[in-house]
Formats: sequence, structure tokens, C-alpha cells
Amino acid sequence: MVPRFVQHSFDRFYTNTKRTNLMGTTIKISYVITNLDSLNHLWDYRNSHIDAINKLNYILVHNLMDFLNASRQFTMQPTWGYKNSTTGLYSGMAGDLQKGLADLGGTPLFFTPDRIDIIDYIAATTPTYMKFIFRAPPLSYVTNVFTLPFDSAVWHYCFVMVAVVVVCIYVIVVWEWKETKFEEKDTHSHIDTLRPNIFDVVMFEIGAITQQGTNAEPKSNSGRIITIFSFLTLMFLYTSYSANIVALLQSTSDSIKNLEDLLNSRIKLGVEDIVYAHYYFENAQEPVRKAIYQQKVAPKGQKPNFMTAEEGIRKVQQGFFAFHVELSTGYKIIGEVFQEGEKCGLKEIEYVNLIEPWLATQKKSPYKEVMKIGMRKMHETGVQNREIRKIYTRKPQCHSGGSNFGSVGLIDCYSAFLTFGVGIAFAFLLFVMELIVRRYFIRREKERLKTPN
Repeated sequence: MVPRFVQHSFDRFYTNTKRTNLMGTTIKISYVITNLDSLNHLWDYRNSHIDAINKLNYILVHNLMDFLNASRQFTMQPTWGYKNSTTGLYSGMAGDLQKGLADLGGTPLFFTPDRIDIIDYIAATTPTYMKFIFRAPPLSYVTNVFTLPFDSAVWHYCFVMVAVVVVCIYVIVVWEWKETKFEEKDTHSHIDTLRPNIFDVVMFEIGAITQQGTNAEPKSNSGRIITIFSFLTLMFLYTSYSANIVALLQSTSDSIKNLEDLLNSRIKLGVEDIVYAHYYFENAQEPVRKAIYQQKVAPKGQKPNFMTAEEGIRKVQQGFFAFHVELSTGYKIIGEVFQEGEKCGLKEIEYVNLIEPWLATQKKSPYKEVMKIGMRKMHETGVQNREIRKIYTRKPQCHSGGSNFGSVGLIDCYSAFLTFGVGIAFAFLLFVMELIVRRYFIRREKERLKTPN
């Protein structure tokens, strides 16, 4: 005699098994194929980054049909399907589900309010996310790195220290020139005596700041002591500054954090040339997203920046370029073409604000519940996760810590060249003023000599 609880459990198992056995019933499945070559590689995992969403779900749907003991009948569509405002009917795969030409959409769709009325979503199968990928710009792109090695307090103390040293040395030098005993020392020395001129003292201190030395020095013991400690202190500051500036020139900035920052930056944008990317960019209504499309993706009078994933990622590698792409596709190419150091500092910004896509069936389909059960079983047993790991590529890890060699660009040295340019302009201005003043005094002297006494 079989115990009652065992009999009850067997009956439940038999009932569930019977419900999920479709006895070879033909299920019509509609797929979206954006790359015809994908039809040759639906099972072999080759070029998995191309049409990854279809390759993953083709395998999962086959497993689902085996679980349900159902036959398959496939149709292919070029698009996911968008509503015709005149007829109210959908094109593509969504249209097949709406018109009853397909029982199941084999390619997942994003949730949109208008589609909820015509189809039922049954399971999330694909970790598909579309975002802008870009390399974080260097720190020098957003700020003057030559002021960053010290904080504001240290800079203030440095300026005060230099000013105090200049005043002290100037006072000492003035005293030295008034004392006759230093004239004898000057005759026996091969080094010039520092003159009691404020400009000479300032140049003396600039030589100490830049660790270049000077051709003149104070002669008194007090002057030499302050000179030694001035050079020693400035040497430590110079060493600290130099070490920090090297690290800062290799650092990246976190200033671009959202779409508005991306819009206002000088980074160029590109978008993967795929059907749904065209749809979401061209129909964007939110002000910032619309401005991104109109100003950076498809400016008036220019060719829209839609391109292949390979071309876009190559531009990302060159820097100052953000590419909107399905993350798995982008990271697959990045893993193949980027150097180790270039994989560090990769950033993402979301443009299409949607949750991951779901498989869908006809509205009120009799197969909806059993398909849900089948997809849940694949998720629970790890079948779905196994296929995801084999087809989808995760963000590459940064193993070098960003310690790659990179040449310093013009933008990194912009502040240095700007300082040089300002100095040259100021020197030229003073030179012109000196010429004018000199000619004025020469003319005045000639007129004085011509005037009879």
C-alpha cells in the first residue's frame, strides 16, 4: 500500500508534467535578425558579440521547446516592430505577435507602454544594456594640473615664505653695500656680489625656486645662512611638486557623470548602427537626450554619427570619444583591441532608460503560463546563466592599475605654454616701452644740445 502523502506528491508531479507536455504541438516563433551572417552561427558561439541577443535566445528557446515537447516553426523579421500611427498595427516581430502570425517572440523586447496592450511579457532572459562607453578624459582636460600638487594653504604659505625671504635678503644686501668691510671680500671672490636692487633679489629667489642657482650671492654670514635654508626648503618643495605632477599627468577626471555633462563636454559622440538605436535616438523627447541627438549625434548638415561597433570602439581607444553600444558587444571588442592600460578608466553613461528586454507572447496566449514555467526552470537550474556566460562579455578588468606609458599631449601642457606666451608678450611689451622711452630721452637730449645757452 502506497502512503497517502507519497501518492499525493506523485499526482502533483504527474499533473505538472502533463501540463507542460504539448505533445509535439507546433509553436510559431518570430525572430529579429539584424545580421544575416548570424544565421550561420546560432549554435557554434562564433562571433558571439555580433547579434548576441539572438544567439543567446535562440538556444534558450530551443531548450524551452524541448522542455515543452513542442515543434518549432520559425519566421524572421528585420525589426522588433514599431506602431503605425495610421493603422494602429505594428511592423516586425511585434506585428507578428499582434496579428497572430507567431505564438512567441524569440528575440526579447524592451518594455514600452504601447506594446503592453498587444503582447504579454513572460521572462527576462538577456542582460542587454545599451550605454555610452568612453575613456575618462585626463585630469588636465578639466583643470590646470600645475596648481594641483599643493592645496591652497600650501600655496599661500609658499608665497608668504618667498616674500619674506626676498625682503630679508634685500635688507641684508642693502646693509652689505653700506659696510666697507664687504668691499675687501668682494675683491677676493670669483662670485659676484648681489646688488641692492629689488629686481636682482627677485631673480635670485626665482633661481632658488627653479633649482637653477645664481651667479651672485650675499657676502655676509647672515645672508649666506638665509640663502642656504631658502635653497634647502625650496628643494624639498620642488621635489614634492615634481613627484605629484607626474602622477597628476597620468590621472583621469570623474567630471563627466551624466548625460548633461556629456552634452556640455568636448567629447564627440557616436552610436552603433542598429535598428533600435535609430528608433530611440531619433524619437527622444527629453530635452537633454534630444539635444544630444541633434547637436552631437546628427547635427544639421552633417552625416549622422551611426557606425559599426568596431569603428566606434576604435575611436573610443583614441580618446575623447563616447560610443553608444550594447555593452557586451563593446566590451568584447575592447578586450581584443585595447592595451591593458587602456582598459582602465572606462566609464559608462546610460542613454536609453529602460529595463532589460523580456521574451513576449501573443496577448492572452494559452501557452503563456507553461512558457513561463519553462523559462523559470532554466533560470533555476543554471541553464540560462551558463549560456549568458558563454555568449555575453563582461567589462574587462583593469590589471595594470593604469600604469601604462603615455606621451604628454598639448592639452596637458596648455597651462605651461600659456604661461610662456604671457611672459613673452609681457617682455615684448616692456621692450617696446623701453624703446619708446629711450627715443624720447634721446630726442629730448638732442633738442637740449641744439638750444643755445
